[in-house]
Amino acid sequence: MTPPAESRPPALRKSVLLKSVLQPSALRTSVPRTIGRLLLGAFLLLAGISHLTVSRVAFRAQVPPWLPLDTDFVVVASGIVEITLGLALVLLARRRVLVGLVVAVFFLLILPGNISQLVTQTDSFGLNSDLSRGIRLLFQPILVIWALWSTGAWKAIRASRSPG
Repeated sequence: MTPPAESRPPALRKSVLLKSVLQPSALRTSVPRTIGRLLLGAFLLLAGISHLTVSRVAFRAQVPPWLPLDTDFVVVASGIVEITLGLALVLLARRRVLVGLVVAVFFLLILPGNISQLVTQTDSFGLNSDLSRGIRLLFQPILVIWALWSTGAWKAIRASRSPG
């Protein structure tokens, strides 16, 4: 009988997670997860393209004023990252666990911009009240969960902590 995950040495628990992240996934995934992954990929592709085109000025509102980088550079760079992540979600199904973790981290990294928009009361994207900006902020954890669930990253993290 294998000891529970909590009793495994930390290095072993990490190696199980690392193995599931770095190895291409040959496991089949459910249809709802696949649809979720593809929809999230399409969402990121569209958001990234709009960063570079029609909504470029609007996205500047989400760059925190304390960030020591050129605002337009941040908008363009984040747009390029979103396009790359969107393509990865759509095209790299065998690397979906790794991609899911990277997308979840990206959503966490852009959270300060959403918080800044609320705190500085910056209007953009029709978010012209603290209530609307606050509601939008609540969707950020949903995006993180969506990335982890739809790619199987959540399942890989849990498997690295469970017996076996």
